[in-house]
Amino acid sequence: MTINCRWFTWCALILVSATGCSESSSTHEGDAHDAPAAKAHKFSGEHPLKIVATTGPVTEMVRRVGGDHVTVEGLMGPGVDPHLYSPVAADVRKLSDADAIVYNGLHLEGRMADLFQKMSRNKATFAVTAGLEARHDTRLRATPAFDGLYDPHIWHDPTIWADCAADVAHELGEFDPAHAADYQKNAAAYAEELKAVDQFCREQIARIPADRRVLVTAHDAFSYFGKRYGVEVFGLKGISTEEEKDLKHQEEVQRMLLERKIPAVFVESAVAPRMVASLVEPCRAQGLDLQIGGELYADALGAPDSDAADYGGMIRHNAKTIADALSREKAGE
Repeated sequence: MTINCRWFTWCALILVSATGCSESSSTHEGDAHDAPAAKAHKFSGEHPLKIVATTGPVTEMVRRVGGDHVTVEGLMGPGVDPHLYSPVAADVRKLSDADAIVYNGLHLEGRMADLFQKMSRNKATFAVTAGLEARHDTRLRATPAFDGLYDPHIWHDPTIWADCAADVAHELGEFDPAHAADYQKNAAAYAEELKAVDQFCREQIARIPADRRVLVTAHDAFSYFGKRYGVEVFGLKGISTEEEKDLKHQEEVQRMLLERKIPAVFVESAVAPRMVASLVEPCRAQGLDLQIGGELYADALGAPDSDAADYGGMIRHNAKTIADALSREKAGE
């Protein structure tokens, strides 16, 4: 991974300010990890809290849980790949000026992880997934291909995402005790909405014949979705879009498509479509009527005018797109 010199300069500047604010801090560099930090800090300014979040789903969650007591600015807009995101100077300033920072964690924002860990010394900084790790949640997917770390794409299971919202409510309540009850109430209301999203997904996937519940996409982002709804998932790349494409793996996926007569594969909104498209012609040449089933939102929300502009819309869009494409007349018949 190559990071330019300006990024090191920005990091150095912000880290100096972050670590220089308090000589009494007992946190050491080797102790930094993805964990809630709000408990070490209490908000003493004027409301609303100014929060900076990373991805679209995280930004929306914090807005919903925080309600009128917070203003939230997201760093990563529609179509932005968090695996590849490199902060600019303006991002570092926003993080420095914020009352609190909320991010996904599980190394999704890998290029920013060190900065978050450093800033947590003097600022409420926490990952929405930290509670899952602390509880050793058995739904977390460990994968050796990702250096033994957990798959970070947990938002593709709405039931896990609802639990993360409850954790965010707890952390905001620790940081801002005066409004803790409101945060918990907002998180509970959000969780009720996510129950409806979960049910919608179940109904959509039930439309697909069992032998065709196979999802092929650009990278391995949908395993939580697959586990929740009984869909086999194949990514041409691994957990991170930074990984190189494995040609042998692609050939294996191609053979699987042919043998099982799967009718569609799917492109992703934040990944160039050519990688998935490269499967189509070889399969068609061997008699399989393979189609691009549509565009899925793997790592980012859709544009404001799209049906995937919010979290619920994104998950619903993905489930319906998958179901529509895989439930069509079986390929090759």
